[in-house]
Amino acid sequence: MNNQINEETRFPLIDFIMCLPEAMDLVSPLLNDHHKQVAYIAHRIGTELNLSDDQLEDLLLAGLLHDIGAFSLEERIFLRQLEPDNPHQHSEQGYLLLGKMDSLSNIADIVRFHHIPWCRGAGIEYNGEEVPIGARILHLADRVAVLINRQINIIGQVFDICERIQSASGQLFQPEYVDALMNIAFRESFWLDVISRSLDLSISQRSNSGTVDLDGLFSYSKLFSRIVDFRNSFTMKHSSGVAAVASAIARMNGFSESEIKMMMIAGLLHDLGRLAIPDEIIEKSDRLTKDDFDLMRCHSYFTYRILANVRNLDIISNWAGFHHERMDGNGYPFHLQADDLSTGARIMAVADVFTALLEDRPYRKGMSIDRTRQVMKLMTDNSELDPDIVECLISNFDEINSLRINAQKAAKEESLSTIEYQAANYK
Repeated sequence: MNNQINEETRFPLIDFIMCLPEAMDLVSPLLNDHHKQVAYIAHRIGTELNLSDDQLEDLLLAGLLHDIGAFSLEERIFLRQLEPDNPHQHSEQGYLLLGKMDSLSNIADIVRFHHIPWCRGAGIEYNGEEVPIGARILHLADRVAVLINRQINIIGQVFDICERIQSASGQLFQPEYVDALMNIAFRESFWLDVISRSLDLSISQRSNSGTVDLDGLFSYSKLFSRIVDFRNSFTMKHSSGVAAVASAIARMNGFSESEIKMMMIAGLLHDLGRLAIPDEIIEKSDRLTKDDFDLMRCHSYFTYRILANVRNLDIISNWAGFHHERMDGNGYPFHLQADDLSTGARIMAVADVFTALLEDRPYRKGMSIDRTRQVMKLMTDNSELDPDIVECLISNFDEINSLRINAQKAAKEESLSTIEYQAANYK
């Protein structure tokens, strides 16, 4: 294959991480850019407090990821109250997800405690553990963001927002941090930045997270796939299965080691756009209606567009975003035809269909191996899937299916350990 990515290619980490909150916030206009706004506000408060560069970077990343443990739209809208009752379950869930990556351990602690009120100084600890400075700043930034009314001019809201925040100083928020906010709140530019369409650029310019290589990208992609799949018991292992199948087929078709890593990453990310689909559609036990399906057809578009914003990620975004395209042009969302689909995109489509057929879904049980073979063969006869790739899959069926089973078993065990922890701590 002729492609521009190799082991030396670097990817801007902050831009890649912003893909996750962008997908999450697409689920409702009420949530548009919420994570990015919190990240920006927290960073500005931290800058006013003269925090170190490392502390500021942790604040920025924690702001972007602070609500990743809130999976349902209902829960995330509930969290828009100034001080919601018992908000800690989603914080703990975010902590558990982030804590699986050593590079995000500091972020995990900030996310874990970002709803702890100051309570006249008692909030310096929670359950015997110290609440990080970043968590206390993030708490303030988060609450400022939820007070913004997206329907009216931001400048006209500043006085009321500041008044409500100041009235909670000492009880909900640490006074020194409220003072830091007030030092910048008189600037119209601060509030206009918060709601600006250039917020992504403002955040990227403030970040010093640097770049990652393919291996680093793979690690962060695993985090993304956990968050996508964990929302529903029927999908908690789907992305891992697709990644295992696609990378195995790629290897059997002569892809280089770099390309195989890219295929694994694309498999882990291919359903990122599902974060923008309401939970009631994802979890629906009946067959989808036309309206439901119309919504579902958007998810691969979101995957493609969100990933396409990251520099050097265009090949991976194509492979991931085109997984519902078909050789005959009757796929979605772009209705590409055979000549427009690379080998990588064709492999991803086959891997997604194969994995989905064998999985249980809310509205049906997984198909048998024989029936899966029949359906795959029928889809090639109908010019939907690449016949050579399907033939490769069927010829190596047992080996590839074993890789899928092992990958999905590992993903499920990891998810269940998190669920069991939650059940033990939040009865």
